[in-house]
Amino acid sequence: MAIGAFSHGPSGVTTDATVQRSSRIAWLLLLPGIAYLILFFLVPLASLVMTSFQETIPGGFIGEYQNAFRWENYVEVLGLYGEHTMRSFLYAATATIIALIIGYPLAYFIGVKLRRFPLLQSLALVLVIAPFFISFLLRTLAWKQILADEGFVVATMKTLQLLPDDAHITGTAISVVFGLAYNFIPFMTLPLYTTLERLDLRLVEAGSDLYANPFTTFVKVTVPLTMPGIISGTLLTFIPAAGDYVNASANFLGSTSTAMIGNVIESNFLVLQNFPHAASMSLILMSAILVLVATYVKKSGTEDLL
Repeated sequence: MAIGAFSHGPSGVTTDATVQRSSRIAWLLLLPGIAYLILFFLVPLASLVMTSFQETIPGGFIGEYQNAFRWENYVEVLGLYGEHTMRSFLYAATATIIALIIGYPLAYFIGVKLRRFPLLQSLALVLVIAPFFISFLLRTLAWKQILADEGFVVATMKTLQLLPDDAHITGTAISVVFGLAYNFIPFMTLPLYTTLERLDLRLVEAGSDLYANPFTTFVKVTVPLTMPGIISGTLLTFIPAAGDYVNASANFLGSTSTAMIGNVIESNFLVLQNFPHAASMSLILMSAILVLVATYVKKSGTEDLL
């Protein structure tokens, strides 16, 4: 009887009022973030969608368009820049794999081997993020000078007959992929380090106690336990790499033959002023990345990351 009275008595009304008040406070706290997303994400996205369907004004000047529903813009850009789209995803995927191959051992060394040495661990993390202290453009431009035909790297490789005398590195797919991998390795390493730093080493020792060799223990124990870090690192690397336009630019490590979808969007927006084509390519890139990311995360069994 006492419990029933308590459940339907004044205390129950007070509890409901408290919940409602807490809910209002929560919404008030969320309001700035929601307003920010609406103002700086949804509104520009809606504007981008509207621009992608615009058509030229008859007799108008270059860069002048009117609102319409010209879906042919999407067909045209796919026909014109389909090769650039495939090249972008190929370069991004290759750079992501290279970053994973380099970043995982680095993160494992920092997060596991240096766990007993906090000072060295902190120093190693500083070295990982140190490139961020220098401008992205300056770092890429520096590699253009290092990999130039008159630079030390190419000269040495030609002396050792690793490259033909008329060969060069800059302006090729190799230099673009290298630039992408180099610039985004920290984005791969840091999520991996976060996961490996929390790895319970007793589980790894248990694998050894069950007579598993180091390779089997790594594949069966370490990799599955660090899968969230692998997924996060690959997403943080692949997504910006697919839309990058600096490394593939002819002014940096690329050439006209290595142009990616980001270069196409930049050219249409800033040079050709073909805003509908640029907007269409932007939305195609966004949609393709969303599909690829959702499929990748689902196949890896880490849907909770979405």
